[in-house]
Amino acid sequence: MAVLQKIREKSGLLIGVIGFCLLAFIAGDLLSGGINFNSRNVGEVNGTAISAVDYTNKINNLEQSGQGKGAQLYNQVWTNEVRTILFNDQLEKAGLRLGKDQLINVIKTHPSFSQNPQFLNDAGQFDINKFNTFLAQMKASGSQQWNAWLAYEDQLGNFAKEQMYMNMIKGAIVTTTAEAKMAYKNEATKVSFDYVTVPFNTVNDEQVKVTNEDITAYIKKHAKQFKTTPSRKVEYVFVANKPSKEDEAQAKQLVEDLLKPSVIFNQTTNKNDTISGFTKATDVKEFVNLNSDVPFDSTYYAKEQLPAEHAEKLFNAPIGSIYGPYVFNDYYAVSKVIAKKNTTETVDASHILIAYKGAMKADATVSLTKAEAKAKAEALLKQAQGGANFAALATENTNDSGSKGTGGKYPNIRKGQMVPTFDQYIFNNPVGKLGLVESDFGFHVLKVDKINEKEGVQLATIAKKIEPSTKTQDQIYSQANKFLENVENGKDFAKEATTQGLTSFPATKISPFDEQLVGVEGSHTDAIRWAYNSKTKIGDVKKFDSADGYLVVKLVNINDTELMDAEDARSTVEPILMNEKKAEIIRKQMAGNTLEEVSKNAKVGIVNAIDVTGANPMVNGFQEPLVVGNALGRKANETSKLIDGRNGVYMVKTKNITKAVDLPNYLTFKQKVGTNNRQMVQSLIYSAMYQNADIEDNRHKVLQ
Repeated sequence: MAVLQKIREKSGLLIGVIGFCLLAFIAGDLLSGGINFNSRNVGEVNGTAISAVDYTNKINNLEQSGQGKGAQLYNQVWTNEVRTILFNDQLEKAGLRLGKDQLINVIKTHPSFSQNPQFLNDAGQFDINKFNTFLAQMKASGSQQWNAWLAYEDQLGNFAKEQMYMNMIKGAIVTTTAEAKMAYKNEATKVSFDYVTVPFNTVNDEQVKVTNEDITAYIKKHAKQFKTTPSRKVEYVFVANKPSKEDEAQAKQLVEDLLKPSVIFNQTTNKNDTISGFTKATDVKEFVNLNSDVPFDSTYYAKEQLPAEHAEKLFNAPIGSIYGPYVFNDYYAVSKVIAKKNTTETVDASHILIAYKGAMKADATVSLTKAEAKAKAEALLKQAQGGANFAALATENTNDSGSKGTGGKYPNIRKGQMVPTFDQYIFNNPVGKLGLVESDFGFHVLKVDKINEKEGVQLATIAKKIEPSTKTQDQIYSQANKFLENVENGKDFAKEATTQGLTSFPATKISPFDEQLVGVEGSHTDAIRWAYNSKTKIGDVKKFDSADGYLVVKLVNINDTELMDAEDARSTVEPILMNEKKAEIIRKQMAGNTLEEVSKNAKVGIVNAIDVTGANPMVNGFQEPLVVGNALGRKANETSKLIDGRNGVYMVKTKNITKAVDLPNYLTFKQKVGTNNRQMVQSLIYSAMYQNADIEDNRHKVLQ
């Protein structure tokens, strides 16, 4: 059954080990790496430069601490740099400074410290003495770790000053009685009115085409709403280097032939020998290893561990029977059932970890030497062997915070889940067995609590990789070159792809630090860098070769401005402009100065709206604040002009307004309005700073 396991491995299995984030950040080689760009800058914010060296070093730091990679970090660090500069400018003008005590208060409440047992006392409270010990250890560890800590401290400081600035503005927000009264009246004043409306959806979208020129004009008029970073758009085709139907048939035939006896010439006897096929082979392991692309595996597999589409038949087939040929991922396979038996699926175990100073992830509270830790573990093992309550011993003594609250217990441990020595012990000993093993974390006093068994099947599988033949590879290469040649000679990219039976990906926006193109597996950094190269012009086409196939890319758009282009903004702007154009058509239908005239000409009825408020301006099932505002602003029996609402064109005639009764005081509404205003501060302040900033992003030019 090796093929099933190996195929999974070749398909890619990522085992993530999540460590202590803060220590990973400060303890790594955070100051190494990066690209040397000398004194060049990746951009400016209001005249303040962002150094390429600092920018790339910060990206490297985050990568090394396991906090991301690639385009995600390039954009994250850029966003942080822009935000820091914008806030620092405001903080400088405000004269805000951060004292040591204030920084300590920030650290106390930060999750990396307030929730980390390393910095907490027995009562679960932040312990300043433990924190100072930690700082002393960092400083003693060398300049790299200390400088990394100082950089992290700067980040905390910037965060704290931002909060001070926000709180200062929140504190300056004053809600007047007039505002509170207005809010109350907006909720309590009611208006009833008659209206006629022609919804926008009565006009066919085909009648109001919105051009790129229309959208571009709108973008320029509302430039602050459409800021963006430089981008490129590409069309592309991927000609996959994949097997043909003939190649698949050949792989299948190879597997089928191995089921039958074969005749080979014996040079020793000078005679032909008949060799048994897989069906009657006596040494199955040897046969598999001689003939399969993946070696024999003696593992017993539960049904759910087998390929889903074949699991039922494979698991239930009688011993000695053959199943297949069948396709599993990129292989043709045939399996023979060798044996079945109950096997250990998971183990419930308990442990007591005794860490020592210098062991992996040992916190600052651990003071035992390795010899002392071993002696303590041996003493605890003797107590457990003598009948002492294991859970109580674990709760009192273990250094493993993950199991301290459960008396050291870990249920349903799968093979390979724990460190090797731990794993080997629990999967090779009976229930109740007590023992001691050592790992990089310290010494483990172990107890096997329960063995959870499940029936498993042992399979011998011959697998042949389905690969493109030389003939197929030549055909694919020729097709890719033919496609490239034709589009270089002026043929339409998408139409040529269709002609050749290829899939063309339409104009796709890419950022300078993307690593992949949507819909195509693998890394495409070379193609993306080519698209951003200053020498690459709109209309240029290039082919990129890889083991998986051939990527043909055409550059169709360059946007180095601060504004979105028409296509990117279309989803936002098109509905707005379409409604404006529909309103022009509808207004011609709604001729007249009275509801009755408009109703007759537009062939729509007059509708009543009763007791509508400005706080909840529902009309015709939609939110229509402008329509309700018009009704509230008119006298009884007064008719409005035509109003372009959110969902159609309206005319209203106010019937009556029930004014809100004055209250003795407006304290409740004052508190409500004040709370709402303060809650909006954080997002509105940064949005205002960003929209009014002069931001120059040169990353795609510098980081080439």
